[in-house]
Amino acid sequence: MNRATLLLCAIFFLSPALVSAEGWKAGAASVVITPSDALWMAGYGSRTAPAEGKETDLYAKALVLEDGEGKRGIILTLDLVGIDRGFAGRVTEALTNAQKLPREAVAICTSHTHSGPVVAGNLAPLHYQSLPVEQQRKLDAYAGELLEKIIALSAEAAGKLAPARLQWGSGKCTFAVNRRENKEPEVPDKRTKGLLAGPSDHDVPVLSVRDEAGGLKAVLFGYACHATVLSGQTWNADYPGYAQMELEKKFPGAVALFWAGCGGDQNPVPRRELPLAQAYGADLAARVGDVLRAPMPELAPTLAHAYREIEAPLDPLPTAEEIRANEQSTNRFEVARAKYLLNQIEKKGGLEGAYPYPIGVWTLGGEIDFVFLGGEVVVDYALRLKGERRGIKTWVAAYSNDVMAYIPSLRVLKEGGYEGGGSNVYYGLPSLWHETIEEAVVGGVHATAPAKP
Repeated sequence: MNRATLLLCAIFFLSPALVSAEGWKAGAASVVITPSDALWMAGYGSRTAPAEGKETDLYAKALVLEDGEGKRGIILTLDLVGIDRGFAGRVTEALTNAQKLPREAVAICTSHTHSGPVVAGNLAPLHYQSLPVEQQRKLDAYAGELLEKIIALSAEAAGKLAPARLQWGSGKCTFAVNRRENKEPEVPDKRTKGLLAGPSDHDVPVLSVRDEAGGLKAVLFGYACHATVLSGQTWNADYPGYAQMELEKKFPGAVALFWAGCGGDQNPVPRRELPLAQAYGADLAARVGDVLRAPMPELAPTLAHAYREIEAPLDPLPTAEEIRANEQSTNRFEVARAKYLLNQIEKKGGLEGAYPYPIGVWTLGGEIDFVFLGGEVVVDYALRLKGERRGIKTWVAAYSNDVMAYIPSLRVLKEGGYEGGGSNVYYGLPSLWHETIEEAVVGGVHATAPAKP
């Protein structure tokens, strides 16, 4: 046997690390972000006091991926109702500086639990604007601590980068219900009779990260449903938290990360009881487990990512006089929004007629489109993008990078109601979205993503 043949044999049989050096590398980590102080809770305007304790911890988690050419990306998942544009900017600036990454390499996903703390300017008229100064200062301090934890967490995950295999799959979970089309008290009977109405997205996309020996190191999964089982006064990650805990129990040593899909008009029903949150979490974890136990196609070690902000159009803006008139409203949230908007006018000299809406797209292995959309996106977007892109290989995460409002489809916008524009008062948008909002967002995704295969 000549020297060249011996060298080839040595590479093939004795050097798996050398062979895998051109494959994926991955690292994952998690950190508790449960407030130590009695902060105000996010998601419901009916609360009249800060949190009174905890049922579960809240977590920030990070998954760092590196492809065969050394291109990296960081996915952060947070057990929070959402973050605003300002806080997202602080996070991305810190991470891009610390890890020398472009903006498009960072994706921030929130679970939308309604049993977490208020963070920075998210839902400002609903929460922050209406709170005593002492509470505002506590929330500002928490946001600073959260930023520091995210920076350290991301560094920890990057420090754990090691050769990995990435595989994908998709399951089904059916507890989400279209809340616009089904009255909550009627859901159990309608479900039994197969009469639930309205569109839903019951897909459960799953990305598994395994080491070279086949051990599960991380699992990233999503589902399109509001995390609103619970509405009490204790910290709780809701059903997404219970799903992650169940998976980490079943697969010791693995980090489970959840992202929320286009569930702006989807609710877990029935709800309001702790055992239901636990049951939904267990159900979702079981469906993810089904995917993990089945054969999963492997993804080639290629990562492409892109990011842009489009000018999402608003309807004609109110005048300053109209806004001042709302300061006299009997609706305290209208008053809070009026003060919020007048403050913007004072600082900037006027209001903007469009919103800088964030769209991110990662392409994994050349075949998975992972789309990151801001806001509380209704299910129509996921269904449409799957139809126009890659089917179940199109994963659409909402509540990503900036949760600035509900994002209705044209259908929902025309129908009106809470998701169609009634909720804008709580977010501080000055008017409704323009009827071109759906085409603007979908067109932005197609322009950001690689050409349709």
